Amino acid sequence: MMRYSLVEDMRETLNCIEQDLLQFCQIISESRLMMARVFVLPPIHKGEELTPTPTIHVEQQLGNKARQLAVQHYAHLYLQQQSEKKSTRSATRLPGALCLNVTAQQQNSLTLLSERINQAKQYFQQLVTVDAELPAAARFPFVHQHFPGLLTLNVYRTLTVLPSVDSINFGWANKHVIKRLTPDDVIQTLEKSLSAKRARAPWTREEWAEKVQEELALIKALPADTKLKIKRPVKVQPIARVWQSDQQKQTQLACPNPLIVTCLEGETCPELGTLTDYDEANVTHRHKPDARPATLIIPRLWLWKED
Repeated sequence: MMRYSLVEDMRETLNCIEQDLLQFCQIISESRLMMARVFVLPPIHKGEELTPTPTIHVEQQLGNKARQLAVQHYAHLYLQQQSEKKSTRSATRLPGALCLNVTAQQQNSLTLLSERINQAKQYFQQLVTVDAELPAAARFPFVHQHFPGLLTLNVYRTLTVLPSVDSINFGWANKHVIKRLTPDDVIQTLEKSLSAKRARAPWTREEWAEKVQEELALIKALPADTKLKIKRPVKVQPIARVWQSDQQKQTQLACPNPLIVTCLEGETCPELGTLTDYDEANVTHRHKPDARPATLIIPRLWLWKED
C-alpha cells in the first residue's frame, strides 16, 4: 500500500529542486561567459514518441543566445513551459557546453548546488519508480494526477558541472537495452499481464487475453534452459567526450543537458567541438562485437531466443 506521505515528499522534493535551480541559473547568468555552444534538436511531437528517427537535424547556437537557451532548459520542468504540440512523454534534449570564468566562490556554489539538485532529482525518481509501488504503466497517470504537466524525464535528468578541462567533443550513441531472462521469468510477466484483465488497443479484452495465452503457450513449450533476452533499441542519444590531458583521460558522458565548465582566473577555455547532423545510414561503428544468432519470438516485447 502506498504510504500516506508519499505525495507530500514528492512535493517537497520538487520545491527544493526548483528553488536550487533558480539559484543555480542565476549564478550561470551572472558569470562571465568565455564560450557557449548548444545544439538545438527537432522537437518530438505528440504521437511520434516511438517513431524511428533515421536522421536528426542539428541547429547550433553560440554565445549569450546559447547561455539563455541553456538556462531555460535547466529550469524546464513543466509542460506549460513548452508548445502544446510537443510530446509530454519525451524529454527535451539540448546537448552542448557553457564555459564560465568564475571565482572560487562561484565554482564552489555551482558544484554544491548541482550535487544537491542531483541528489533531490534521484530521490524524486526513487519516490516515483520504487516507493510508489506502481507498475510502470501506472506511474505517468499517477504523477500527472498530482503534478499536472510535470515532465518527469526532465526532472530526472542530472546536471554536470566540470572543473577546467582541455576539450569537449560531441557525437551520437546508438545503444540497445539488453536484459537476459529465463523462460520462467517471461512466464511470470505474461501471467501478470493476463491477471490484470486489461485490453490493449486495438484489441478487445478477450482478444488481448487470447494473444497473451498464445505467447504463454509458446514460452512454456521451450526447454527450461533456453536462453532468452530482451534486446530493445534505445533512441539515439547525444554524447560528450571530455578530454583531460593532465590525467591522459577521456570520459564519455550522456549529454541531454549542456555541460558546465568552470574556469578559474588564468585557466584556459576548453576547445569545444561541434555536433553534426545524425544520419543512421552513415553510422560507422568503432567496435561492434559479433552478436550471437537469435530469433525474435515475441516482437511486442523485443524478446529474442538465442539459437
